[in-house]
Amino acid sequence: MINVAIADDQILVRQGIASLLSLRNDITITWQANNGEEALAKLDERPVDILLIDIRMPVKNGIETVKALRQAQNNTPVIVLTTFDDPALFTQAMHAGANGFLLKDVDTAKLHDAIDIVHQGGMLAEPVLLNQLSDEQLSTFADPNIEPLSERELDILKLIAGGYSNKEIADTVFLAEGTVKNHVSNILAKLHTRDRTRAVLKALSAQLI
Repeated sequence: MINVAIADDQILVRQGIASLLSLRNDITITWQANNGEEALAKLDERPVDILLIDIRMPVKNGIETVKALRQAQNNTPVIVLTTFDDPALFTQAMHAGANGFLLKDVDTAKLHDAIDIVHQGGMLAEPVLLNQLSDEQLSTFADPNIEPLSERELDILKLIAGGYSNKEIADTVFLAEGTVKNHVSNILAKLHTRDRTRAVLKALSAQLI
């Protein structure tokens, strides 16, 4: 069972997302919140597997909420939701520590896939947004100290960038899932990050993928 929480100040939107997720019997909506401050308080009382949060809300917005979580060493996976196809907002969300960035106009299947990808440790980044990132925006993820990756690691990193889970990567490159996990750990170490999302962004900034 995947326990999901939703934070959005628009009740109809929040309830709509909850209804779509509830179509699956392996997803439970644990709680809902009107803003980031309320979400942080509820997370302390009732932790969840994934938090879906709107990027623009009163009191505390989505990006501010993600920053507060990471500063508190809370690694709850967070998918930021937005109606704005804006690479600048995407960049801010990723720097804050979000695990994914999803446009609200997605269909039910893509929303369900997003939950699965992030729950399995994957990253979620709209390809259209990655393609729109300017050199200046990508440069904010640059790290001059990253270490060279092997050809196999580069292949796996490209699949991570495509939103593949470890299991899906294993099936694609014909390796055991445990072997893929080891490769992913090595990739993160060489790129000096514990986060798959930032690993991809660092690789993009260095033109590795």
